[in-house]
Amino acid sequence: MLGLELVVALGAAVVVGSLLAPRISITQPLLLVLLGLALTLVPEFRGVGLPPETVLLLFLPPLLYWESLTTSLREIRRFIRGIILSGTLLVVITAGTVAAVAHALGMDWGPAWIIGAAVAPTDATAVAAIAHGLLPRRQMTVLHAESLINDGTALVVYGVAVGFATGSVDISPLMVTGEFLYSFVGGVTVGVALAWAMLWVRRRIENPLAGNAATLLTPFVAYLGGELVHASAVLAVVSCGLYISQAAPLAVSAYTRQQTVAVWGIGSYLLNGALFVLVGLALPSALGGIVAGQAEHGQPLGSVLLVAAAVYGTILVTRLAVLVVSAYVIRAVDRRPHQRKLRTTNRARVMSTTAGVRGAVSLAVALAVPQDYPARDAIVFVTAFVVVASLALQGSALPRVIRWSRIPEDTKVTEELLLAKRTAIEEAFKALPDLAREINVDDEVLERIHHEYDEHLAAITAGFDDEDHPAVARTRQYARLRLALIGHKRATVVRLRDEKTIDDTVLRTIEGELDAEEVRLARQQETE
Repeated sequence: MLGLELVVALGAAVVVGSLLAPRISITQPLLLVLLGLALTLVPEFRGVGLPPETVLLLFLPPLLYWESLTTSLREIRRFIRGIILSGTLLVVITAGTVAAVAHALGMDWGPAWIIGAAVAPTDATAVAAIAHGLLPRRQMTVLHAESLINDGTALVVYGVAVGFATGSVDISPLMVTGEFLYSFVGGVTVGVALAWAMLWVRRRIENPLAGNAATLLTPFVAYLGGELVHASAVLAVVSCGLYISQAAPLAVSAYTRQQTVAVWGIGSYLLNGALFVLVGLALPSALGGIVAGQAEHGQPLGSVLLVAAAVYGTILVTRLAVLVVSAYVIRAVDRRPHQRKLRTTNRARVMSTTAGVRGAVSLAVALAVPQDYPARDAIVFVTAFVVVASLALQGSALPRVIRWSRIPEDTKVTEELLLAKRTAIEEAFKALPDLAREINVDDEVLERIHHEYDEHLAAITAGFDDEDHPAVARTRQYARLRLALIGHKRATVVRLRDEKTIDDTVLRTIEGELDAEEVRLARQQETE
């Protein structure tokens, strides 16, 4: 029963945290860690956790896959050089600097490098949770893309560090370089190949439930493929997701896609939240192991606290230094006009440093350390300290830093949204007569569709911010009236069910149709 109780406790903590965080002005990830700590007050939950290998295999593939599906590939291409530098070089430098600082404070090189690998990658999901939409689009996109790449880099560093710590591999510069190259190239190759294969399968699945079952399997298949060839399983998942994100719009039905968004949205939300709760659950046992005084393997609590504080300071200083130095080096080497348009300010780099919080992946790496590894308690404690400190300190400071950075408002997405809507309607409008002839539509139907498209095009051309324009007013009134009618129809159908005039099956069928129409109209209003 303990497993079931743990599942219920994790789910309840995530729900309570999401509801409570906005009311008490605390970031949700930090509150979830605190709720995990609170759960340890229940005797049955003390010392409870998932097996180390389960953490990486259960949490990482779906989280990374959903992040890659929802990232802009165009923006990745635009800022590719900075993303690669932040996702690879910055991670290696951060891991090495952290390891050197931890070792200088008395920690062995093995656990020091593992800590460096754990705290090196940033977490864009945690950033999104604490930024509340305040972070400019460019910085948010770059952080998302960086977090996808740096996860793979950090796990390669982690694998080398564990091999070094356990003495299972001989470390040399040539070996490490070869490991990185093979891991990256192999992971991307496997991911693209499996994405092509999964799309081939998806195009032949018409049943939405079966299609979404295949979608849920995709990140695990990609992760398994990367593991089987001993390449980066993380990059296999990421490259698979990026490839599918470009091809899926024309390969998957609208109904399947609606289910996919709903399933992945709630799934990634629960997995992310559960990871933070699990860290809270793991903290007391890690602290207890340190306090118990594993003199032959570990360090006193005071020494571990000093290491944790030093590591946190190190990741901030290292990130800012690398961002500033690399920017000026690139500026000195590349003087092309295109490159000048991509330049930003040191204030923006301070904002990027503040936004570079640590989260789910760092926790997963720390919790994946084998239970019998002597310094595991210190590794988990230091990593959790860094994650909590970044969420608490950087999370509270980020809104003020964003305002201080004075980044100009980016209206590009809004402009492109209106362009896409207008172009789609104009071209559909032109094709309307031919399409009507092909499917033999009556003139009355054609005239009605023609009028609706004409009205909508007039509203978009006028601009939905122009409240006084007649076409805009009519479009908004039309949507509100349709929503009101949908609510009335739903109440009528429920009344018929309550009167036992219709069956629950009939209710659910009509309710599904009404829900789809309501969602469409509601989304239309949101984007207008």
